Amino acid sequence: MATSTHPIISCPNNISFSTKSSPRNFSRPSQIFINPSRAAARRGDVKIRCAASSEGADGHQNPDSLSSAKLDRRNVLLGLGGLYGAYNLAGGSNPFALADPIPIPDLSHCGKAIISNTKDNEEVPYSCCPPPFDGPYVDYKIPTFSQLNCRPAAHAVDDEYLYKYKTAIQKMKDLPDDDPRNFYQQAKVHCAYCNEAYKLNEKSYQIHYTWLFFPFHRWYLYFYERILQSLIDDPTFTLPYWNWDNPQGMILPEIFDDDESSPLYDTLRNQNHRKGYVMDLAYAGDESYASDFQKVKNNLAVMYRQMVTNAPCPLLFFGKPLRADNDWAHSGMGTIENIPHNSIHRWVGDPREKHNEDMGNFYSAARDSVFYCHHSNVDRMWTLWKTLGGNRKDIADPDWLQTEFLFYDETKTLVKVKVADCVDNERLGYTFEKMPTPWKDFKPTRKRKGKLKRTAKSVSASTTVLPATLDKIRTFYVTRSPTSTPAGKEEMLDLTFDYDDTQFIRFDVFLNEDEEVNTKELDRIEYAGSFSNLPHVHKPTDDSNTTTTSTNTTFSLAISEVLQDLRLQGDDKILVTLVPKAGGSFVTVTETKTEIIDC
Repeated sequence: MATSTHPIISCPNNISFSTKSSPRNFSRPSQIFINPSRAAARRGDVKIRCAASSEGADGHQNPDSLSSAKLDRRNVLLGLGGLYGAYNLAGGSNPFALADPIPIPDLSHCGKAIISNTKDNEEVPYSCCPPPFDGPYVDYKIPTFSQLNCRPAAHAVDDEYLYKYKTAIQKMKDLPDDDPRNFYQQAKVHCAYCNEAYKLNEKSYQIHYTWLFFPFHRWYLYFYERILQSLIDDPTFTLPYWNWDNPQGMILPEIFDDDESSPLYDTLRNQNHRKGYVMDLAYAGDESYASDFQKVKNNLAVMYRQMVTNAPCPLLFFGKPLRADNDWAHSGMGTIENIPHNSIHRWVGDPREKHNEDMGNFYSAARDSVFYCHHSNVDRMWTLWKTLGGNRKDIADPDWLQTEFLFYDETKTLVKVKVADCVDNERLGYTFEKMPTPWKDFKPTRKRKGKLKRTAKSVSASTTVLPATLDKIRTFYVTRSPTSTPAGKEEMLDLTFDYDDTQFIRFDVFLNEDEEVNTKELDRIEYAGSFSNLPHVHKPTDDSNTTTTSTNTTFSLAISEVLQDLRLQGDDKILVTLVPKAGGSFVTVTETKTEIIDC
């Protein structure tokens, strides 16, 4: 059965943006939030101009795409040179091993999903498994697009768009309960892949915390969007993106902040975060820790660190490998999944609910329509990251490229897709409305005026302090070896720790700071990065009824740029300060070290 094709004909691909002042030089909060409502955007205070696409006849530019290459794992890794070093250090397997990509899940063995943030294996109160399908799946054939569609920023959509969006979502909710295109059936797709309803190599399968995070969600949104298009018979319709990396978008989008009469509304949201409440991209549950002005500056600093400083190498951005052996010992999140992705989920979720439903928990997150708007911007980060230069490019490992997923398309056909076919969003027929990216130039600056009370020479070594529970601010020094970073390589600060993955956790990492660090300001040169865990738990892998909630991971921060800015490149010791913000008592740091990796 062939999949349907829609002749997509509208793509505002060149969009200019002008504002009354520069976000980089604001001096008060009113200058940061330049007309945050979509009404202001329509009035003309925010001017958006769309020009015709300059793409080729096939509607996209995809020269020498990896998706069209037939790759052999051994040959590719032998030709990667220095890049393979990063794979190896990040938990990759033997370069001479046979390819080990993850195959499609076995739907016949889809089981009960479990709710994260629980220690007793509490099950999801409904089945997350897809409805039965009469017939085999088919290999999905990507349609040919005459032009690109353009996903709009949620804060600047007009009334015509909003009407179409509400109509499409309402039609999706009105579909029969057993229709795989139904709104809640679509939400179950995320639940099944992300709350371990599927098995892989006889173990629970989870696409989060790995290099599959970006491609899975891209494909997921792609089919979700095509279902919406088909329901309103408009092949040009696209999902909006929540522009949370831009000060204008750092509130819950107005289109979702309506009452129960709107199909976009969800009662299970944090009611304190509505009506223009300024969000915190590194949210830790503290509602009054900083002014709106400071939160926006912190948000821009977090975006700079996560997109630029801490993501110079592919695996640092995408996350660590997960192959068909399902070896979770080496799993780990990429920068954007860690923060702001996890923090925003928590920020939207309802604290009145036991598990912070809907957005605050994997199993229920996709039941809130804002989920897809949030992930549309996550998807946009993938596209933007590849424009930042250096080694910021897609992973070449065939185990990543050949990993497969199953989705229902807009015709209710079960289709198989590969990661390789989604690495270029334009090949899938869409691009993003251009909006300012002030975080690109928001490099944290030096703020400290006085001298440190404690230095690397006056504190204990990490080998003496650790292991230690992160129930308070911890400061120690780490010995660097070597003290110089060759060109094309990156120095990493590796923090190994055990944590209870059923808990919401966040802690910050500062270099060249001590216990008196100003923890409210992340727009400072000493801020290196943050770790955030959205509660999750793994099923037992044996026949026992014991659930292990303790997870061991190594959190790696790229620190070459930070050391250079602090003028510490030649120092053999660096002062490290860990600041717990949430759930620190559930974290035990066991080891920390520096290393040089190929990038």
